This record gives sequence, structure tokens and C-alpha cells, in this order.
Amino acid sequence: MGIVLNQSFKNTITTYTGFGIGAINTLFLYTNFLTDEYFGLVAFLLSAANIMMPFMAFGVHNAIIKFYSSFKTKHTLNSFLTLMLFLPLVFIIPTVFIGLTSYETIGKLLATQNEIVNTYVWHIFILAITMAYFEIFFAWSKVHLLTVFGNTMKEVFHRICIMVLLFCVYIDWLSVNQFVLALVCVYVLRMVIMMLYSFSKRFPKLVFQKLDKQVPILKYAGLMIIAGSVATLILDIDKFMIGLMLENIEQVAYYSVAIFIATVIAVPQRAMHQIMMPLTAQYLNENNRSALEHLYKRSSISLLVISGFIFLLILLNINELYKIIPQEFTGGLFVVIMVSLAKLYDNSLGNNNAILFNSDYYRMVLAFGVFLALVAIIFNYIFIPIYGIEGSALATFLAMVIYNTIKIIFVKQKFKMQPFSWASLKIVLVLIFMSCLMYFWDFHFHPIVNIILKSLIIATFYFVIIYKLNVSKDISNLIQKRLNL
Repeated sequence: MGIVLNQSFKNTITTYTGFGIGAINTLFLYTNFLTDEYFGLVAFLLSAANIMMPFMAFGVHNAIIKFYSSFKTKHTLNSFLTLMLFLPLVFIIPTVFIGLTSYETIGKLLATQNEIVNTYVWHIFILAITMAYFEIFFAWSKVHLLTVFGNTMKEVFHRICIMVLLFCVYIDWLSVNQFVLALVCVYVLRMVIMMLYSFSKRFPKLVFQKLDKQVPILKYAGLMIIAGSVATLILDIDKFMIGLMLENIEQVAYYSVAIFIATVIAVPQRAMHQIMMPLTAQYLNENNRSALEHLYKRSSISLLVISGFIFLLILLNINELYKIIPQEFTGGLFVVIMVSLAKLYDNSLGNNNAILFNSDYYRMVLAFGVFLALVAIIFNYIFIPIYGIEGSALATFLAMVIYNTIKIIFVKQKFKMQPFSWASLKIVLVLIFMSCLMYFWDFHFHPIVNIILKSLIIATFYFVIIYKLNVSKDISNLIQKRLNL
């Protein structure tokens, strides 16, 4: 776990830096420098691009991680990487052709409730392609156990650029239309920088030769399209369907603010996932079950401790936070709570996703995922017209809980391992105790001062309890190291 915790810690710092910048952008700059309509438009475009991204990537970023360590000669490795570079074009080229020939039809379909979307359909295509190749080049560096630079590009770079662009809108250097175009250019630039970094670690030598494992690779990549689509649908289908089903695209903006607050809980998982994916694939390729189970349990406990702390910070400070953002964005308390709980449960699974996506059982899991993506769509279709954005949050919560429960049961049956222990129960009880104790306790100062003071108190009590209970050796050792105990 040394390399996992080392790079996970660095990735957590960069990811939280990115989320901090994103918080400023989402909670203050977007809400004040753009109209609600254009904020909703930007959120809709990015959600639509995220939904398309797994198709554009053609599962290549997952295939690189799964199969890279199985090639032992330079020639076969170069042939494999060549295939990975060009395989996404199988989907991208036909998609661009369809876009050229059916642009107006696609535009009318996406702009059913909001005409403003019709002008920006091509932005979705370009964003999806650049996001896809960014993930491919990121995977290229992950297999060398180099994740920090890529994580910085993924979490920090584009948010800093967007912050600069928003200020350019504020001082009238950019129009809103120019801002949206510049936003697309930022994602293109991010992809190019990631490509140059990855190629500096291993420059591709093009070898067009059939591989012995080519059929399994293509099958895996194709199925990973479904896997990526399922994961993305569960994350982004809510914003996409709100934009399609509700007349005011501003609702996407209001929902996005609440979702952003809750999504902060996912940061530790995203940070640790970067290094857990290649390690899990390596243990599976080596059939090292003991190391795999060890990683499974320790990653679950570590993520539950860290994400539980973030859950407390959000839940116990949300009312104060809503006092410092525009009033129209403060109606998403139910959304924040529902999605936060779903994210907390998701984090508690540790490297469950890495085990499933890199094992021989991924086909069955994909079938579960497709079913649950359909359930998420149905839930959204039912609940959005009745409850609006709160209905979408409920749909997301139900879909994620069902999906994650099935994954736990499946890994238990096939690998005879599960992530939870008595330590997990202790952490959950600590979270319930502190939530009940401190939710209605506030200082009578400025909201920002209240948030800082309350967060310091929460952090002190929480980590003292966690340290005394010794639920995680990794967390306890990290506390001792940082505090020189």
C-alpha cells in the first residue's frame, strides 16, 4: 500500500486543489458572471459530452490498463499501443459523418425544451473526442505507475483556465459565445499536453501487426464501451434529462451546484483509483488473490474514513454555505444529502470497480450495469416531472445504491471476498453520532467564519476518535507521520 498511499495522497491534494478551484468557479463565478441560462447550457454541454466520451474512447483507456502488463516484448507492446491509438477512430469517424449529415435533426432533438442548445451541438462532439483521447493518454502514463501529472491535468488545469475565462467574461474581454468556444479549446489543449507527457514516458513506435490477444482485446474494449457508458449515464444522465425534460435550462445550473457540492465526497476515490487500477490489474494478471483481498479491504477502510470526514463537512456546513451563494441556487439541500449518501456508499467499496473491470467476470457485470442504467433513466423519467431536480437526485441515489449492492454481492460470490469489517461499522457509527451531535450547532458569526471554525472542530474530534479506535492502520500511520507523533 506504500505506493498507493503515496500517490493517492499527492493525487488527493491535486484533486482537492482542483475541486477548490472548481468550487470557486461553480459557486461564485459561474453564478455571478454568467446568466443562469448560459450556466445551465455549459453544464448541459459537458454532461452530454461525458455521456458520449466512452463511445469515442472505445474502451481503449481500460484496455491499456488491463492488458499492458501482459505483453513481455517490445515488439508486441508497440503493436498493442498502436492498436490502442487508432481503435477509437472506428467510432469517431462514423460519428463525425453522422453529425455532418444529420446536424439539424440532432440539434432539434437536443433542443426540444431549450432552443439555445441547437447552436452548440458541434461543441459536444469536439468535447467528447478530446475527453476520450485525454483518458487514453492518461492510461498510457498510469501503466507506468505515474499518475500525479495526469491527475493534475484532469483535476486542476482546465479549472484554472475556466476561472481565467470567466474573469475575461466579467471584464468584457470575451462574449458568452466566445467563452463557450474557448472552453472547448481548453479541453483540446489539455488533451495535447497529456499526449506530450505520455509520449515522453514511452514514445509510440507504430507497428501494424496482428496480436495473438487481439480478439480478447477487441472484445474487452467493446464491452468497456458499455461499462463506461453505464458509469457515465449514472453520473450525468440526471443533468442531461433535466435539460431535455424541464422547460427552464436554468434548472440544470441549480442542480449542478448541488451536485458539485456532493461530488466532493468522490475526490478520495478518484485520487486513489488512479493508482489502484493498474495495481489491481497486475494482481489479477499474476493471480495474487491474497494481495488483491488485502488491497480490497484496506482501500475500503481508508476511503470510508476519508470520505466520511468529507461527508460530515458537507452535511454540517451546508446551511452556512447556502447563505453565501445566490438565493436561487440554494434549493438543493435534498439533492446534496441524497447524492452525498450515494457517493459515501460508493467510496466504501474501495477498489471494487478495479477488480470487476479487470477480471474475467466483467461481461456479467456489464449486463448488470446496462440494466441499472436503464433503471436510472426510468427513475429520472418518472421522478423529474413530479419532483423536478429533487426527483432526479432520488433517481440517482436509488440507481447507485442498487448498482453498488449488486457489485458487492457479485465480488463476494466470485472472489470470496468483501470489503467490510467491524471497523467499517465503527466508522459508520462515528459518522451518525457526529451528524446528530453537530448538525444544529452553529456559531453566530459570518458564514465563512462559521464554516472554518466548525470544520476545525469536526476535523479535530473526528480524527481523534478514528485514531483512538485504530480502525485503519494506514490512516493512523498517516496521522502519526503528519503530526510527528
